[in-house]
Amino acid sequence: MPRLTIYSTGSCPVCEQTKKLLTKWRIPYHEIRLDLEPSEHRRFAELTEGARMVPQIIIDDQWIGGFTELTEMHMEDQLDDLMEQP
Repeated sequence: MPRLTIYSTGSCPVCEQTKKLLTKWRIPYHEIRLDLEPSEHRRFAELTEGARMVPQIIIDDQWIGGFTELTEMHMEDQLDDLMEQP
Protein backbone atom coordinates (compact mmCIF):
# COMPACT_ATOMS: atom_id res chain seq x y z
CA MET A 1 0.00 0.00 0.00
CA PRO A 2 1.32 3.50 -0.79
CA ARG A 3 2.77 5.49 2.07
CA LEU A 4 1.01 8.67 0.93
CA THR A 5 -2.72 9.25 1.31
CA ILE A 6 -4.57 12.18 -0.20
CA TYR A 7 -7.95 13.22 1.14
CA SER A 8 -9.93 14.86 -1.63
CA THR A 9 -13.37 15.49 -3.14
CA GLY A 10 -14.59 15.16 -6.70
CA SER A 11 -15.24 18.89 -7.08
CA CYS A 12 -11.79 20.10 -6.01
CA PRO A 13 -9.53 21.38 -8.81
CA VAL A 14 -6.54 21.63 -6.46
CA CYS A 15 -7.03 17.96 -5.58
CA GLU A 16 -6.85 17.08 -9.27
CA GLN A 17 -3.69 19.14 -9.69
CA THR A 18 -2.14 17.48 -6.65
CA LYS A 19 -2.86 14.00 -8.02
CA LYS A 20 -1.41 14.97 -11.41
CA LEU A 21 1.79 16.16 -9.74
CA LEU A 22 2.08 13.00 -7.65
CA THR A 23 1.73 10.94 -10.81
CA LYS A 24 4.29 13.10 -12.62
CA TRP A 25 6.70 12.70 -9.69
CA ARG A 26 6.07 8.92 -9.73
CA ILE A 27 4.78 8.93 -6.17
CA PRO A 28 2.10 6.29 -5.59
CA TYR A 29 -0.82 7.40 -3.45
CA HIS A 30 -4.03 6.17 -1.93
CA GLU A 31 -6.95 8.53 -2.41
CA ILE A 32 -9.85 8.88 0.00
CA ARG A 33 -12.69 10.91 -1.47
CA LEU A 34 -14.62 12.42 1.39
CA ASP A 35 -17.63 13.04 -0.84
CA LEU A 36 -17.87 9.31 -1.59
CA GLU A 37 -16.77 7.95 1.79
CA PRO A 38 -18.52 9.98 4.51
CA SER A 39 -17.48 7.41 7.10
CA GLU A 40 -13.90 8.73 6.70
CA HIS A 41 -14.73 12.23 8.01
CA ARG A 42 -13.93 11.38 11.64
CA ARG A 43 -10.51 9.91 10.81
CA PHE A 44 -9.83 12.85 8.47
CA ALA A 45 -10.60 15.32 11.26
CA GLU A 46 -8.41 13.41 13.73
CA LEU A 47 -5.42 13.10 11.38
CA THR A 48 -5.56 16.70 10.16
CA GLU A 49 -6.29 18.38 13.49
CA GLY A 50 -9.70 19.50 12.23
CA ALA A 51 -8.76 20.71 8.74
CA ARG A 52 -11.77 21.67 6.68
CA MET A 53 -10.24 22.02 3.22
CA VAL A 54 -8.92 19.48 0.76
CA PRO A 55 -6.56 18.26 -0.43
CA GLN A 56 -4.88 17.13 2.74
CA ILE A 57 -1.84 14.86 2.57
CA ILE A 58 -0.84 12.14 5.03
CA ILE A 59 2.54 10.40 4.78
CA ASP A 60 3.16 7.38 6.99
CA ASP A 61 0.16 8.38 9.16
CA GLN A 62 1.58 11.87 9.71
CA TRP A 63 -0.29 14.90 8.43
CA ILE A 64 1.91 17.17 6.31
CA GLY A 65 -0.71 19.65 5.08
CA GLY A 66 -2.03 20.44 1.62
CA PHE A 67 -0.80 21.21 -1.86
CA THR A 68 1.58 23.98 -0.78
CA GLU A 69 3.32 21.87 1.86
CA LEU A 70 3.61 18.94 -0.55
CA THR A 71 5.20 21.16 -3.19
CA GLU A 72 7.64 22.61 -0.64
CA MET A 73 8.66 19.12 0.43
CA HIS A 74 9.26 18.17 -3.20
CA MET A 75 11.37 21.29 -3.81
CA GLU A 76 13.47 20.37 -0.76
CA ASP A 77 13.93 16.79 -2.03
CA GLN A 78 12.06 15.39 0.98
CA LEU A 79 9.86 13.10 -1.14
CA ASP A 80 12.58 11.15 -2.94
CA ASP A 81 12.14 8.01 -0.83
CA LEU A 82 8.44 7.88 -1.82
CA MET A 83 9.12 7.78 -5.56
CA GLU A 84 8.73 4.59 -7.55
CA GLN A 85 11.95 3.47 -9.14
CA PRO A 86 11.94 3.38 -12.98
